[in-house]
Amino acid sequence: MEADAPPAGRAVVTYMTMELAVAVLLAALALTVIWSNYRIGAGWTEDGPQAGYFPLRIGVIILAATLAVAIQALRKQDRRAFVHTHELRQVAVVLLPLIVYVGVIKALGIYVASALFIAGFMRWVGKYPLWKGLPLAVAIMAVLFWVFEMKFLVPLPKGPLENMLGY
Repeated sequence: MEADAPPAGRAVVTYMTMELAVAVLLAALALTVIWSNYRIGAGWTEDGPQAGYFPLRIGVIILAATLAVAIQALRKQDRRAFVHTHELRQVAVVLLPLIVYVGVIKALGIYVASALFIAGFMRWVGKYPLWKGLPLAVAIMAVLFWVFEMKFLVPLPKGPLENMLGY
């Protein structure tokens, strides 16, 4: 595909829509920061600033910048495509298995879930045969288990397999 050629597929989202969506999300974050720091105290006492003094002001700055982004987006009215259907499919190839992976961690533990995730990706996206992907995924997770659990003593979520092995 040439650099100047438009991507195939229909436009799903415009630049203006994305700019406004980001502005709304950042405004919600800013308002949360402002409110939570107001509640814990954001004034100046005889001892100096309260715990929320500086974070509240940062929240106000973020809110002001967010409003500027929203106003600019509404003035520009940029209707160019931000993302096309084929690009969303490429994102979904990673995002959907990632969502499943995160959901499976609680049931199987991070090591088994990660090994399945790596092997699945090698098979599905990389087109590697399972006889290459599965042993490599298990080896990677064995090394990470050794590093985190045995050397750094960092307890990560474990499942039935690790319980069966006494961890």
